[in-house]
Amino acid sequence: MSATEIELHVLPSLSRIDAEEWDACACPEAADGGPPNDPFTTHRFLYALEQSGSVGPGSGWHPQYLTAHKDGQVIACAPLYAKEHSQGEYIFDHNWAHGFERAGGDYYPKLQLAVPFTPATGRRFLLRPGHEEVGFQALVKGAVQLTDDNGLSSLHITFCTDDERAAGVELGLMERSSQQYHWFNDGYASFDDFLAALSSRKRKTIRRERAVAQGFGGTIRAYTGDTLRPEHWDAFWRFYQDTGARKWGTPYLARDFFDRVQDTMRDDVLLVLAERDGVPVAGALNFIGRDVLYGRYWGSAEHHPMLHFELCYYQAIDHAIARGQSRVEAGAQGDHKLARGYLPVTCNSLHHIPNEGFRRAIAQYLQAEARAVEEDIEVLTSYGPFKTTTMEEQE
Repeated sequence: MSATEIELHVLPSLSRIDAEEWDACACPEAADGGPPNDPFTTHRFLYALEQSGSVGPGSGWHPQYLTAHKDGQVIACAPLYAKEHSQGEYIFDHNWAHGFERAGGDYYPKLQLAVPFTPATGRRFLLRPGHEEVGFQALVKGAVQLTDDNGLSSLHITFCTDDERAAGVELGLMERSSQQYHWFNDGYASFDDFLAALSSRKRKTIRRERAVAQGFGGTIRAYTGDTLRPEHWDAFWRFYQDTGARKWGTPYLARDFFDRVQDTMRDDVLLVLAERDGVPVAGALNFIGRDVLYGRYWGSAEHHPMLHFELCYYQAIDHAIARGQSRVEAGAQGDHKLARGYLPVTCNSLHHIPNEGFRRAIAQYLQAEARAVEEDIEVLTSYGPFKTTTMEEQE
């Protein structure tokens, strides 16, 4: 079977495709009744963004969902957007935009094959089992053709998997490296087991931080599934608005997004709230994958020392251990995560630049950047909190 036998469609809305058709490509593993590898490319998550107005008119994210069809069946799809800016991507190309525009070009609109506002590694080319190779090739060629035929500056595929990166490079896409912090479960049976793997000084620091945080004057509770209530989202929306305003000027997500999460995705989320007298004063929102817990948003109505670390990092570790998950992804940036057991890892993206001169300049930049990222990860890992010898003192 060749990619030329495939018919490609561009959809302006996920209302044009049944959830079952999309998810047969996005999360075929969930057919066994379990959770998807990650929920971010599911129809329910992407459609919640769209229905809530978080993407679409006025957002700078214009859906151009790409689907590949064979014999009347959807065999592959991808979350593709025309972008009017570079916000909410977490793989930064602002300098690329400035350079292209100084040279007289229009950098925007560009195409972004990604999950909006979500710096979490996962499949970007969603492939129905049995059609992996032809589906991948069709989607890549289709996205490249859309870029070229419309005279767009660039195509960006962000936070893709290692396999997608390697296959994309074979098809002529440029690869880019970036860095995040992830926590890895080395078969720990408890948080204390994790602490035992750390140096004595780091163990004591984390225990002290947890004690300070948990002494804020209330109770920390975790909610998921049917234990989640609309009033929990009322509280978290206040926290999210405050954090979003300080980080981005205005929050990326609309209030209605969280209502739609309550309706269609409450089994996919873990909301950790710090409550005093039954009133939430801070919270951290995580999304649940099959083997990974994804930390996404944090906010608070009051300042309490160390509470951010407790809700975002230590509670996530507790719950990942309890669920037997292998990893916690704590989102973009944050060198402070290193001292708390989250290690630096490489993240991947792929890029297509039609303009030959601009492509050469970007290629040179990417080579230098990749070396710098590799060196940074090596140095940062050496400063991690884990024991360096088996002879280190034990408590």
